[in-house]
Amino acid sequence: MNDFFKILRRFIPPYKKQLILNFLFNLLSALFTVFSVTMMIPILEILFQISNDVHDLVPWALNLGAVKHNLYYYITIFKEAHGAGPVLLFVGFFVIFTTLLKVGFYYLGAFEAIYIRNGVVKDIREQIYTKILKLALPFFSEERKGDIISRITGDVTEVENSIMSSLDMFLKNPIIILVLLASMLVMSPSMTLFILLVLPIAGFIIGRVGKSLKKVSREGQDKMGMILTVVEETLGGLRIIKAFNAERKMNARFYSELHDYKSIMNRLMRRRELAHPLSELLGTIVIIIVVWYGGTLILDKKGELSGPEFIAYIAIFYQIINPAKAFTTALYSIQKGLASMDRIDKILLADITIPEATNAQTINTFKNVIEYRNVSFSYDEKIVINNLSLIIPRGKTIALVGQSGSGKTTFVDLLPRFYDVNEGQILIDGIDIRHLKVHALRDLMGNVNQEAILFNDSIYNNIAFGIENATMTEVIAAAKVANAHDFIIETEHGYDSMIGDRGSKLSGGQRQRLSIARAILKNPPILILDEATSALDTESERLVQDALENLMKNRTSIVIAHRLSTVRNADLICVFHEGEIIERGTHDELIALDGRYKRLHSMQMF
Repeated sequence: MNDFFKILRRFIPPYKKQLILNFLFNLLSALFTVFSVTMMIPILEILFQISNDVHDLVPWALNLGAVKHNLYYYITIFKEAHGAGPVLLFVGFFVIFTTLLKVGFYYLGAFEAIYIRNGVVKDIREQIYTKILKLALPFFSEERKGDIISRITGDVTEVENSIMSSLDMFLKNPIIILVLLASMLVMSPSMTLFILLVLPIAGFIIGRVGKSLKKVSREGQDKMGMILTVVEETLGGLRIIKAFNAERKMNARFYSELHDYKSIMNRLMRRRELAHPLSELLGTIVIIIVVWYGGTLILDKKGELSGPEFIAYIAIFYQIINPAKAFTTALYSIQKGLASMDRIDKILLADITIPEATNAQTINTFKNVIEYRNVSFSYDEKIVINNLSLIIPRGKTIALVGQSGSGKTTFVDLLPRFYDVNEGQILIDGIDIRHLKVHALRDLMGNVNQEAILFNDSIYNNIAFGIENATMTEVIAAAKVANAHDFIIETEHGYDSMIGDRGSKLSGGQRQRLSIARAILKNPPILILDEATSALDTESERLVQDALENLMKNRTSIVIAHRLSTVRNADLICVFHEGEIIERGTHDELIALDGRYKRLHSMQMF
């Protein structure tokens, strides 16, 4: 239960007002529950003709004897004036009125709990999404995309269904139980103490069964993450699955995961469904024991209660049974929710590996030079960049060439701090980028990648992505520079046309020109191009290459290229091999050097 209360301490504070009101309304509901039940005592006494007439008043005091004595005085006066029948009706109306107050305050308590429950669930989802945006890229290379989706959807829903639904129980039921136990203690201390000895035994039995749920529930949520991963991979790779006739293989994989999930959930549900019958059985056993014990005392004339009072006492005790059963059922549910919360915390409590320095500087312009100084970087134990140094003057175009896996993409990913260097420094105008504000650093840069990353939104919103208050005139101007305006106006709704998931309604060249228009609109002083034309046909490549040349004018550009023909005019070409720059120079200088660059060039020309 400590884990449950830790969760409440983390997420409940913003809802203190609703929590106080909920407590107040539940307390009033519990008090009127006692009143509505105890008012049955005079009804029973009148019916069984065992009521004692009272003809004198005593001073009012805060004790049960004085209140009961004076209440019976007024009942006696009313009965002598109008008869027993109207007294029953009057007392019955009073019971109805107290019951109305009881259920009214019960509803108001539940009304406030709704705001707490839905607010906490909203806050959890918001915190997960915000943390996802803050986490560095290495975190996601270790996690399955489907599993992350499972946590923000299925796991949060499980927290809502179990922990947050149990929150109302914890806000309401303890109050009801305590108030009813207090009233029972006033009515009969000996019987109430006997009950307090019996109830913990039942609670212990239920608690032991509930503890086993957490482990099984975590297994179920992990397996759901695997299922969503398979679905995500299937949707992303349908073309390949169909091309290689792999439907049967993928179906078998999905069936296997579903079968395992069904087995886990069967185990979980069998134990969870045990909660209601077990609590029902134990509750009945406790009631029978109490009736036997109390009835024996009354028959032997040793108890503090009369027959009608004992019936009212049992009625009050029965009012405790339902909250107690809900309490035990919630204990089962909470274990399942805690397992989901553990998975959510893997995101919420994950370390941000790209921290921003305490006194980070703001940078608004790039004036002189970018310098990689003795930079080394490795993924786990694999060295990707090895003691590399490079100076990139402002306004120059630097091309990075070399075989796949030689470190080119990692080299450019270190500049916007997608990753942090293990050794050495990267400096912009003499300032270590780790001493700059991350948002300001990335504001200096524009990216155009090999795969155009677009969103399921309008063309306008994709071009204006990340740009505050971009006007239509500015977006159109950027699209024209990127050679995208003509095909955009030919679409059904022009700049308001939706482009589908990842731009699926557009061709590869059209998607790439939109991403170039986005970079043009941002107007960054530093441009990073990662294989921007390698996936295009010749005609699309020409259009994109023209757009890139427009984009690169008067900018500092770092270009990763496999097609050497696209970078022969670069101011400096760096040849990467196993994380090091083994050759550097202009195209003509590298051809004259007769090294690796010339061999790559000759193979492409051939």
